[in-house]
Amino acid sequence: MGPTNSGEVTGLLKAWSQGDASALDRLTPLLYEELRRLARAYMRQERAGHTLQTTALVNEAYLRLVDVKAVAWQDRAHFLAVAARAMRRVLVDAARTRASLKRGGDKERVEHSTDIDFDQFPAAQTTRADEVCRLDDALNALMRLDVRRAHVIELRFFGGLTVEETADVLEVSPQTVMRDWRIARAWLVRELRR
Repeated sequence: MGPTNSGEVTGLLKAWSQGDASALDRLTPLLYEELRRLARAYMRQERAGHTLQTTALVNEAYLRLVDVKAVAWQDRAHFLAVAARAMRRVLVDAARTRASLKRGGDKERVEHSTDIDFDQFPAAQTTRADEVCRLDDALNALMRLDVRRAHVIELRFFGGLTVEETADVLEVSPQTVMRDWRIARAWLVRELRR
């Protein structure tokens, strides 16, 4: 999204949060495109033919976002952060559902790995669903220890944001994002191996 659209999104988000219902009508196509961009970034890493499609991920995240009441939207970056969290919730919910179905007894047992490749997100609809759930639990633990580093993982891993976009959202330098990314990944890998 270019700078003009970014400013437009920010203005519309603020108007919407102040009660201007018509702002949502103008905002919807812009928000939807942002969500599609985030979802495409995530889905590019997935195998073809899985059950969770980009459109379904976008629609579910969008429904969760527009249902949020009383958010004082600050700007496009704030929206991206909340959108990444919504997508994380959608993906983790799908993974937890898949994992619970897998434990139903009629499925074969699949051993899970303790190594997660943070550059290749485990598909929420594959046999690695347990891995997604464990990652979510570990990320929640990291959130209690270091909120910013947890947000870096959430934005990059679940939201598909670039280093620069993550830096904009968190209002830090790209170097800080990379440092936080390395430290948080190391902490999460150690936590997942326990």
